[in-house]
Amino acid sequence: MESTRDRILFAALELFGEKGYLSTSIADILKAAGANAGSLYHFFPTKQDLLISVLETYRDGIYPMLLAPAWEGVDDPIEKVFALLGRYRAMLEMTDCLYGCPIGSVALELHEPDPPVRELLAVNFSGWAGHVRDCLDAASGRLPADIDRGKLATFVLAVMEGGVMQSRTHRTLETFDASVEMLRDHFNRLQADARS
Repeated sequence: MESTRDRILFAALELFGEKGYLSTSIADILKAAGANAGSLYHFFPTKQDLLISVLETYRDGIYPMLLAPAWEGVDDPIEKVFALLGRYRAMLEMTDCLYGCPIGSVALELHEPDPPVRELLAVNFSGWAGHVRDCLDAASGRLPADIDRGKLATFVLAVMEGGVMQSRTHRTLETFDASVEMLRDHFNRLQADARS
């Protein structure tokens, strides 16, 4: 069974993604976690302490919570990139396009976050891009030799975050699907260039 701390933490992670950090109240978190205020403040003296723990959990959980399930049974490194995007699409679909990446939501919401928050946001984005870069490195023989795979990984992340943000705004998967379709076309062209 989850501990009270974990229930609070994962409730906050979900709510920060759906409602945003500033719009999520302590009462929202307590209700979702089935916890009382004393328990929350015992583990997290301030709301920012809770946010930092959420960002650390997301950083540490990228692979086991998101990548491993998305990549199960997928061997092709380029298809792993699209499997990850497919997992995000599934989360959008399951939530009627309410799902939001907690990292992207907080980064957009906090115009000038405190240094510890900003540093953890940067670490999370770098972690995502790093995992995608690993896929691209594994497929390096299928991509043009002069392609900057680090920049391409950053582009993939921008497509993912931008697609999620637009789907939430429009409450439709069409914008997400259109973004992924164009990314797929870009990869097909890169691979065709490498073959020629």
